[in-house]
Amino acid sequence: MKKIWSVALSFTIASSAFANDASFNSYIEGLKKEARSNGISERTIQEAFAGVSHRPKAVTADKNQPEKRLTLDEYIPRAVPDWKVKQAKALYEKHYQELQSIGLAYGVQPRFIVALWGVESNFGKFTGNYKVIDALSTLAFDGRREAFFRKETMAALEILDQGHIKVEDFKGSWAGAMGQCQFMPSSFLSFAKDGSGDGRKDIWNSEADVFASAANYLHQSGWNDSFTWGRQVKLPKGFDTSVQGRGEAQGKYLSEWNKMGITRYDGKPLPKLKHDIKAWLIAPDDANGRVYLVYNNYNVLMKWNRSYYFALAVSHLADRIVL
Repeated sequence: MKKIWSVALSFTIASSAFANDASFNSYIEGLKKEARSNGISERTIQEAFAGVSHRPKAVTADKNQPEKRLTLDEYIPRAVPDWKVKQAKALYEKHYQELQSIGLAYGVQPRFIVALWGVESNFGKFTGNYKVIDALSTLAFDGRREAFFRKETMAALEILDQGHIKVEDFKGSWAGAMGQCQFMPSSFLSFAKDGSGDGRKDIWNSEADVFASAANYLHQSGWNDSFTWGRQVKLPKGFDTSVQGRGEAQGKYLSEWNKMGITRYDGKPLPKLKHDIKAWLIAPDDANGRVYLVYNNYNVLMKWNRSYYFALAVSHLADRIVL
């Protein structure tokens, strides 16, 4: 009886897998049809979807984001260890002239370009080994965020159609983030730049393209190189933390925060600037953890990645590069 049940179970699993494969193949045909209507060449469509496969691990990764939450005191040393700071400084010096030129062209301090590069991909060492079309097609088929991933699939096909990279080299993370700056395909189309002048936007292999693309993203998103990102601060006892947040109403000028008793982390008064600047109070853990006053450049980093922790990791690494 047990053997019969085992055979029946195996047949059920095999049938389910077959049905899922059939559904996925049917879904791919729908993506091809949409791509044609978007003007993607037939050659690109056939090459991109040749051998496309369903990648359940991408769905699993999407559903199972890490649940354990570290405090900033735990996270920052892990995200910005001394060895990464050392590498960042060395690469900053190595590419100094190129970074200065790109930073000047886009109005972005080079240290932030290097910091983003380091946090996103460990300076290009970890860019993902998923076929981008496989990952995006799978996540679109999964259905939970179909509209988003379907749009990204179309953007990925456009990148191939424009000839920026070959299909066999078109790889990224399980979510479809690509290259050394981990752009989603739509971000690539909006912000990627040819920093090397070879006519291609190669964020996988060309460091000049990576630097120019990251700088352009920040520039187009509202970066101001006259200012930094913000600073860690101390609150006076009994401070009303309900005023924290990055909404328009929560923004106050540094002079106002100063009058409210907020100081630099070392207890000194906040800087008095010739042109006062708006800042926002954030406490990602709570008022008992690290507290910051952040400027609009920090808000720009949050457009890149909507994680307070990510933006703070980039900011801390950028600060340590010039120390």
